[in-house]
Amino acid sequence: MSGAVVAAASGVGFGLFQTLNIRAVRGMDPFASTFVQIAVAAAALLAASVVSGGLGDLAGAPATSLLSFAGAGVLHFIAGWTLLNVSQKRIGAARTSPLLTTVPLFGIALAAITVGQVPEGLEWPAIALMVIGGYIVVSRGAGGRPTRFADALPALGCALCWALSPALTVRGLDGLDDPLLGLTLGLLVSVAGYLLAFAVSRHRLGLRTAGRSALALKLVAGVLVGLSTWGRWAALDRTTVAVVLALNLLSIPVVLFASPLVAGRAAEHVTGRVWAGAALVVSGSLLLIIAA
Repeated sequence: MSGAVVAAASGVGFGLFQTLNIRAVRGMDPFASTFVQIAVAAAALLAASVVSGGLGDLAGAPATSLLSFAGAGVLHFIAGWTLLNVSQKRIGAARTSPLLTTVPLFGIALAAITVGQVPEGLEWPAIALMVIGGYIVVSRGAGGRPTRFADALPALGCALCWALSPALTVRGLDGLDDPLLGLTLGLLVSVAGYLLAFAVSRHRLGLRTAGRSALALKLVAGVLVGLSTWGRWAALDRTTVAVVLALNLLSIPVVLFASPLVAGRAAEHVTGRVWAGAALVVSGSLLLIIAA
């Protein structure tokens, strides 16, 4: 299967995950929700790693690869997925999803700060489109009420974490060319990190109050996002980063179309304004990908 097909399937899968997750996260604490999500995804991919017979490769993997996968897991799952769940609880899936596509925008900002690469050419109109589109998406909440900028920060923080993690992923794949094994390792490290955080803070999961339907949806969502993330990492190993980033944008129309059907139009108020803002953000993201 080609890298482009895998990347497209990953984008659609991630959109479906966000749509299901908005129902699950309503009745759960965001931190408990993220932990369940990570634990389920880790269990599913650990089983896949056992079946594939790749676990034996860990013994001969260089320490730099293992550390890179662990670091990517902390950034992408502990930090990124936690902020994603917080954002969905605050502003819903339809407004969170377009803001997650600002990952390339953060990549440009990081390049400017760290190595002095100033935006040029197509990057400037791309940045303008994404900023304007992001403002349109969050400037009105459900029912036309304004959304505070502070409520958009978790989604933007998630995008920042996801802009940082691919560099560690690619570095890990240089020494251990097994996306499934690397992803599983990152997830297991994240599960351990969450358990340690819960133990230190004495934070309770509160799963009894979540409700059976929320937990059932969370289990399905956890498996779905685990497989979708595996697809993204596998696609990075088969095709260019630009192709993967572009096809992962398929998650946006999936979320905007499906979230009102799953969560209800009262909770996910997807207006023409949201569609227009999302279109601008996606257009800007595609321009950045072309410019790269």
